[in-house]
Amino acid sequence: MKLSDKKFGFGFMRLPLKDGEPDKKLVCDMVDYFIENGFTYFDTAHGYHNGLSEIAIRDCLTSRYPREAYTITDKLTEPYFKTQEDIRPFFEKQLEWCGVEYFDYYLMHAQGADNYPKFKRCRAYETALELKAEGKIRHFGISFHDTADMLKQILDDYPEIEVVQIQFNYVDYDDTAVQAKKCYELCKEYGKSVIVMEPVKGGSLVNLPEKAQKIFDELGSGSNASYAIRFAAGFDGIEMVLSGMSNMEQLEDNVSFMKDFKPLSDTELEAIDRVREVFKSLDMIPCTACRYCIEENECPKKILIPDLFACYNTKTVFKNWNQNYYYNTVYTVNNGKASECIKCGKCEKVCPQHLPIRHLLNDVAKEFE
Repeated sequence: MKLSDKKFGFGFMRLPLKDGEPDKKLVCDMVDYFIENGFTYFDTAHGYHNGLSEIAIRDCLTSRYPREAYTITDKLTEPYFKTQEDIRPFFEKQLEWCGVEYFDYYLMHAQGADNYPKFKRCRAYETALELKAEGKIRHFGISFHDTADMLKQILDDYPEIEVVQIQFNYVDYDDTAVQAKKCYELCKEYGKSVIVMEPVKGGSLVNLPEKAQKIFDELGSGSNASYAIRFAAGFDGIEMVLSGMSNMEQLEDNVSFMKDFKPLSDTELEAIDRVREVFKSLDMIPCTACRYCIEENECPKKILIPDLFACYNTKTVFKNWNQNYYYNTVYTVNNGKASECIKCGKCEKVCPQHLPIRHLLNDVAKEFE
């Protein structure tokens, strides 16, 4: 199954913001540039930007371009239904929010051992397949965050799945927790098309440690993002690589090397291996800033978990001197400090990386408080 003529998609998960909401003017400019350069694939979900991502799709894309000019993927996310009867009305609202009559792709969102039983109990897969039969979904699939064994179970249970969206980047490729390589190989074995999310690992593969940066600097003029995205796009069976771009500069850079895509050379792949070894030697919190922990299950103490983890990584790994300022006067002045965690565990239940967040917040508190 070929998703698009070009294997690069615009993820509406990390849009530029203005006054706390997506900057519609800038997003429109970015959508225009994306489409003008021959790209058509857009990805959203209701949890992104607290429901405003889908509205941005409507205001910046679907109300401004004919239906045949773009491809849209949306998702069914666990917090937004309790029973099977809730799913169809929610789906219809998603169509309305996005301003379309059908979705090109509809995915069961962030599937894993924690939420898959609920999707099965509520017959979410069966309901989505009914919607597909009615023409409201063109292609059916899942986005996935768990082990290869769990993925195999889902693919065995539902052979109707056409496409699988997985986290895949050069750091997670052989990571024992993410199991990106194993999940990719399983998708190939089952004949499923693959969509890549987090190719730059939430920005971690753009702002590199000094030792890793020197390795890429020796290669020449390519951006750090170019090596990461081209790494993911170079694998057989990967039909689409998503990038959640937050400004025009990121978009222009990504388009520059994906418009006429060329896989990494042997020299570049060797450099990737060396950079991967640098990351393995670091003690970083592997948070991708997806924000599921605070947007889909609101923290009772309003702790900005991804932002505090970013402060911790930047201070301890990249030795950035001003992170105490951000911790104390930006991220915790109107929100909870790491030490205020009540250990309820709601965040850990929705974390795609399966991070021990409660334990890690203790580390953050020790570093900053």
